[in-house]
Amino acid sequence: MNSGMISIVGRANVGKSSLLNRILGEKVSIVSPVAQTTRNMIRAVHTEERGQLVFLDTPGIHKAEGQLGKLMNKMARRSADGADRILLVLDASARPWDEDHGWMRRLSRQQIPTTIALNKSDLANPHAEAYRKLWSDIAEAGAETAEHGESAGDSTCPPPEWIATSAQSGSGVDLLTSRLFEGVPEGPHLFPEDLLTDFPRKLAIADVIREKLFAYLKDELPHSVAVHVDKLIEGDEQWTIDADIYVNRSSQKGIVLGAKGRQLREVNRKATQELEEMFERKITLNLWVTVQKDWTKNFWILKKLGYAP
Repeated sequence: MNSGMISIVGRANVGKSSLLNRILGEKVSIVSPVAQTTRNMIRAVHTEERGQLVFLDTPGIHKAEGQLGKLMNKMARRSADGADRILLVLDASARPWDEDHGWMRRLSRQQIPTTIALNKSDLANPHAEAYRKLWSDIAEAGAETAEHGESAGDSTCPPPEWIATSAQSGSGVDLLTSRLFEGVPEGPHLFPEDLLTDFPRKLAIADVIREKLFAYLKDELPHSVAVHVDKLIEGDEQWTIDADIYVNRSSQKGIVLGAKGRQLREVNRKATQELEEMFERKITLNLWVTVQKDWTKNFWILKKLGYAP
């Protein structure tokens, strides 16, 4: 059998988490149309008769503003180190962004083999050829730099394998999974075969709540919101969860609560429903909205939330 570590990288909002969930057949990473949804490094395990793939789902690279954004970008860039293979996810329905160029330039200088998933290939006006040309131009420029005796970093990696995928429909996902198994070393399982993720339970619960908040907040203030699970009491048949929803300013508290608190109650209802399905237990979820002024700039709060090392 083959087993290895796959680092999933790419800019924000290209569908990395959706693609991972599709490969696993289970939801381990939250999904939202809001960019920069993933904030932690999520390790997910796919085990079958061919072996085991251990995926590192990373925050999407974006133009960082503030301490939180910088930490997320740093986490994403470091994830490629030590992986057996890199899975670069691109949004084939849109033209290349600066962040896509940055990832290609970085990966073209590394020796780690790379697979490129042209995700959202089922949407209209795909730009697959633009991405292929961009990679070719970057690789050619790197070769010219090396010929002139200038430092180009480590030896360039082998040419990437390109696979068109759609996390939404599942198109190309089986082929992608097969190619990833072929691209990792022979060896035994790295984790127990019944493990789906080693993501800490409290952080996973906080992510479910945050996903439900994002569904209502849209682009209004999602990047100013965080969730911290303060208490988790695990009974045999019922769990009690106390969680704080952090906002930066007092004016944002009312936006999260909604008119007469109806929005927060609806978030609670939907999060409770998903958590009960996840853990197969009755859940009592208590949510409070707390003002933590400029929490996105406070290292100790970021550490408590699992965003800082």
